[in-house]
Amino acid sequence: MFFDGAANFKGVGIGAVLVSETGQYYPVSAKLRFPCTNNMTKYEACIMGLNLAIDMNIQELLVIGDSDLLVHQVQGEWATKNTKILLCLYHVQELMKRFTKIEFKHIPRVQNEFADALATLSSMIRHLDKNFIDPIPAKIHNQLAYCIHVEEEIDRKPWFHNIKEYLAKGEYPEQANHT
Repeated sequence: MFFDGAANFKGVGIGAVLVSETGQYYPVSAKLRFPCTNNMTKYEACIMGLNLAIDMNIQELLVIGDSDLLVHQVQGEWATKNTKILLCLYHVQELMKRFTKIEFKHIPRVQNEFADALATLSSMIRHLDKNFIDPIPAKIHNQLAYCIHVEEEIDRKPWFHNIKEYLAKGEYPEQANHT
């Protein structure tokens, strides 16, 4: 699971991506409509991703993020005195108990592009209220949009064959209709 948070002048957003062993991506992101520091966004993103993994009944999880602070605090290597961060840390530690195996790993920001993009996109969405977390659904398309609507040709010729013939000969094909 990759996670990231973004706090900027436009707002606060979080993103997480679960990646299955088969390479299937499960992205999730949300706009946070409450005051949050950048470090808190990382924790919120991690918690959102952990909850998704729990909902998907995942038992073993590798958690990957570009927050050196979060990774070291969760592993017990660094302490925190910030009460807001401390509450988030305790919550992550409680969620960790739901897994048979869980490991945290720090990576450079450049290797966390997908989660970073989800968090940044979520942070840029404008809302009138400021008291809720709104999920932003993300779909994955495995082919170009026009491919979904092009039916297979019975005559095994490419979809543009009749157009090419018309341009070359100036005549409609025999099977053409007026609709």
